[in-house]
Amino acid sequence: MIAIDLRRPRTPPTKPAAPKVDPGQTRQVQEFKHTSPLFSCRFDPSGRFVFAGAQDSSVQRWELATSKKTSLVGNKSWVRGLAFHAKDGLLFTGNYAGQILAWPLDAETPKPCRTVEAHRGWVRALAVSPDGRLLASCGNDHLVRLWSTADGKLVNELAGHACHVYNVAFHPGGQFLVSGDLKGSLKQWHVGKGTVVRELDASVLWKFDTGFQADHGGVRGMTFNSTGTLLACSGITDVSNAFAGVGKPLVVLFDWQTGRQRHLLRPSQNFNGTAWGVSFHPSGFIAAAGAGNGGALWFWRPEQPASFHTLTLPTNARDLDLHPDGRRLAVAFFDGAVRLYDLSS
Repeated sequence: MIAIDLRRPRTPPTKPAAPKVDPGQTRQVQEFKHTSPLFSCRFDPSGRFVFAGAQDSSVQRWELATSKKTSLVGNKSWVRGLAFHAKDGLLFTGNYAGQILAWPLDAETPKPCRTVEAHRGWVRALAVSPDGRLLASCGNDHLVRLWSTADGKLVNELAGHACHVYNVAFHPGGQFLVSGDLKGSLKQWHVGKGTVVRELDASVLWKFDTGFQADHGGVRGMTFNSTGTLLACSGITDVSNAFAGVGKPLVVLFDWQTGRQRHLLRPSQNFNGTAWGVSFHPSGFIAAAGAGNGGALWFWRPEQPASFHTLTLPTNARDLDLHPDGRRLAVAFFDGAVRLYDLSS
């Protein structure tokens, strides 16, 4: 019989080392082309595919290893919202016709397995809860809705925004959901109770243009860091012409504990346009992609309001996403391409 010393502490599992990255070395490594402008892009949780929503109402899927392209056809309008359920192998798409479609994300010939008439007007964004039970959606009907990922049934309706709701994001802890609207009003919802806990102010991302009598701005991108201590919202500020989208990109960084703005993150170089997608890297820096007078990819440190590196992009960028390996970024472009950029040194 072998004696076992139960008092001996077990060695904790070793966490994988963070990838060695250097934003200053960022370079394009792959390009996937489509024939229609792209509005959104996301890697699936396994990192095997990158998906993009297109102006022709399709969603395009590319396999990174082979560059094989597959079209997902079934949406009635443009797709901006993309979200995944890793355990069930599902992709959720939200289109501008107010529908949410569920797809088997790795099928050879994907067809929608569920269609939900979700909102009156555009579905602007989607997010799956950390436990995978809920899908959050938001739209032009001023509503946020929670759906069961298991059967697509409505779980709760969160009303309170006074204008179009542009974005939703679950806090990593799973207890709260944040929604952001056209006028930069952020609401923190208690997921279980369906009540507003507090409101955060990102109104710097909105302006009413008195010349064109139009609102312009909104929370175009929104994400938490992995620990849930910081919330980043991207968009446009200092708008001088709503019709032409003349303004300056901005990322509003919030301290989650206090709910106060921590920094207003701006490009260090002059740029006219909007910061669309925004992402936190596990090593701490923030990346955002923009469109306006060309395209750009910016990098910030959370404690510094000016970007520390800018990469000029070939054309207008409309979204970005970080690969699970932490090394690569996907950027969706208005010229119909998804381009992958390697951050490693």
